[in-house]
Amino acid sequence: MRSNEEQRQQKISQESSRQREAVKPSGYVGVPSSSSAQIAPSARKDHNDLLERMLEGDNLRLAYKRVVQNGGAPGVDCVTVAELQAYLKTHWDTVKSELLAGTYRPAPVKRVEIPKPGGGARLLGIPTVMDRFLQQALLQVMNPIFDAHFSWYSYGFRQGKRAHDAVKQAQTYIQSGLRWVVDMDLAKFFGAPR
Repeated sequence: MRSNEEQRQQKISQESSRQREAVKPSGYVGVPSSSSAQIAPSARKDHNDLLERMLEGDNLRLAYKRVVQNGGAPGVDCVTVAELQAYLKTHWDTVKSELLAGTYRPAPVKRVEIPKPGGGARLLGIPTVMDRFLQQALLQVMNPIFDAHFSWYSYGFRQGKRAHDAVKQAQTYIQSGLRWVVDMDLAKFFGAPR
């Protein structure tokens, strides 16, 4: 009898395989870019299929719901989450056309400094509500495709996983006799600013 975890992994793997087939790229010309002009003609159909799935009504409604639930501060355009619905009614046709044409460009992020308890500040980038909405819509389409390939023991920014799960897994390792736990901050490893 298979455990719930094995059944979940198999289900994710099957869904991932099905979705990858729908969006499998056939090759890029030159350096990969967000510009549709640099995507080989044979890959444009797959590229557009992924975009079309992102722009499906059900996916967009769910993305809107999640952005509203998450709340958050407005970006550089000062549009609030409460104003998103009205903003979409006014601007959606233009945004959708730009997305389909490959000319949409996200707005700059608003930089905010958050004080650290030990002194200093942490920089935070706040995207516009529109960009958060589009990011969420894309995440909902791409996450099932890529998440199945991540290690089950990877806990950072994963749906259905949290820091408590990582602690429980570390406790399981300790109880099995292991004595070392390694915590890595890849942002520092790659020199990314915090």
